Amino acid sequence: MKTTPHHSRRTMLKTGAALCLATSIAPASVLGANERLRVGVIGTGVRGKYLIANMPAAARVVSLCDCSLENIANTRSPEREFKEPLAQFAATEAKGCATYQDYRQMLDREKLDAVVIAAPDHHHAQAMILACQAGLDAYCEKPLAVTIAEGRAMVDAAKKYNRVVQVGSQQRTMEVNRAGCEFIRDGGLGNISLVQLQNFPGPMRYDGRFPTEAIPKSLDWDLFCGPTELRAYNAKLWVKDAFHFGHLLWRGWDLYRDYSGHLMTNWGAHSIDMVQYALGMDQTGPVELWPELELLETFEKEIDDRWHDKTPPLGTVEDKQADRMRFCPVSMRYANGTAVSFDPSVREIIFHGERGKLYMSRNNYRTEPAGLAPAIDPQVQVRWKGEGHVARPHLANWIDAIQTRGIPNAPVEIGHRTATICHLGNIVREVGRPLRWNPQKEQFDGDESANRLLSRPRRKGFELP
Repeated sequence: MKTTPHHSRRTMLKTGAALCLATSIAPASVLGANERLRVGVIGTGVRGKYLIANMPAAARVVSLCDCSLENIANTRSPEREFKEPLAQFAATEAKGCATYQDYRQMLDREKLDAVVIAAPDHHHAQAMILACQAGLDAYCEKPLAVTIAEGRAMVDAAKKYNRVVQVGSQQRTMEVNRAGCEFIRDGGLGNISLVQLQNFPGPMRYDGRFPTEAIPKSLDWDLFCGPTELRAYNAKLWVKDAFHFGHLLWRGWDLYRDYSGHLMTNWGAHSIDMVQYALGMDQTGPVELWPELELLETFEKEIDDRWHDKTPPLGTVEDKQADRMRFCPVSMRYANGTAVSFDPSVREIIFHGERGKLYMSRNNYRTEPAGLAPAIDPQVQVRWKGEGHVARPHLANWIDAIQTRGIPNAPVEIGHRTATICHLGNIVREVGRPLRWNPQKEQFDGDESANRLLSRPRRKGFELP
């Protein structure tokens, strides 16, 4: 699969408005001028509802799937998330949608053109591969998968069945971030020696801390667990953003290794994606990685203060060493010598080049010295402010790629390479020692115990096709 098209930094911000307009109108080369793509949505929690609310007019949501029928019924999400767009959808199209608890049944029975996969991370691989087998294109939320082996299987399926797959790395479509990445790729900073980014915590292993509760009648708990161990039910093990743990808004399934890579694969996927893009490493990855154990000792208090409202604080999990290691800073190095540091002292991405530094965050960048990179057009920046404006153009770019059979901004190979680096960060924390990675073979050199962490057993009935 080809990489994202390479655009000169000199034209990126000038063409931003045209790009946004062009990607929001899908040419009628496949379905006909008045037809809309028939889309099924797998996962109708907060993220699924958000994507439904921002679906461009060229597509029509016709089917909803969630292991929780209550999630499907609750189409009006909290006001802080969506307000009117979702309410409008609920009042019109949602009532006419077919509903399912099992996406395998939806894919077998519904006449669809494409699917949006917004289920918890541990369901991404099977849902996407089955969709590709059914001849459907897919929009899959990041991170692409929960293991590196799953991600490669997803890439292979998209290629085998010639499907258009967009990964939800939305900054790939944001003009300001694209311009900053292109500036670096075009040599604007000279050679890059170091990239620093936030030290995102990894997941916890579930230690059985929660008492068994009665499974709600509207929930198929077996389906939620899917390929993972069938555990005793407790709402805190899966429901996201509905409980408080001190200052933490409890992140449910996102906290646990069975279902997610936690903030390293969630928020970290956005940052790593920009690093890969800017360095021109979309088809590869680092070759060395190691845990910064001394930095963990130095920054332990600061790490806890930094993340205590996003992840359970140090000392929560019974296995104290494993609990500490999920916060451990990690460093990596590419074959060309560029180092990447997950650094507790930074709050944004910092590219260190021969000519200066570029600081990047979502929809913004600046340089030291000032003026190195092209000035940001304020009108372009304003257009991306607000949650609804982040997803809609990325979805529109996906729809445009479906209609033209072109390559979206965040194709599956790129999404897999980005997720792989996030997984590498969590794996090196888990083993607690330096590792050498072969990005071509996607294996660790001479370390069988680390290689066993590249995949996981799947429960019977949820094997990958």
